[in-house]
Amino acid sequence: MTTETKTRRPLPAAVTLTPSAEARIAELMKSAPEGAIGVKLSTPRRGCSGLAYSVDYVNEASAFDERIETPGGTFFIDCGSVLYLVGSVMDWQEDDFTAGFVFNNPNATGSCGCGESFTV
Repeated sequence: MTTETKTRRPLPAAVTLTPSAEARIAELMKSAPEGAIGVKLSTPRRGCSGLAYSVDYVNEASAFDERIETPGGTFFIDCGSVLYLVGSVMDWQEDDFTAGFVFNNPNATGSCGCGESFTV
């Protein structure tokens, strides 16, 4: 009987970041408050539909959060939010009137009229 060692392929990231999202993270980290080690995405309960996207600085890493290394710094995804975000694409968009992160989330089954929150 022989024992084989199987190599697992790396799992894909829960969220794919576009180049403009990565560039925005780099800008945020250049002006981050002292002690910030990265930027973290979470989905707190908020709004009409139940969940919202929240991006904030993070001062310490949680062992269970997912980490994505970007050229401008570490991007964390809250461990409790990963299931709501798997397969999502995060982009940074700017126009004459607004600027912000935009999410294409295949898990969202609905959203409120103003776009502030979503349902899974």
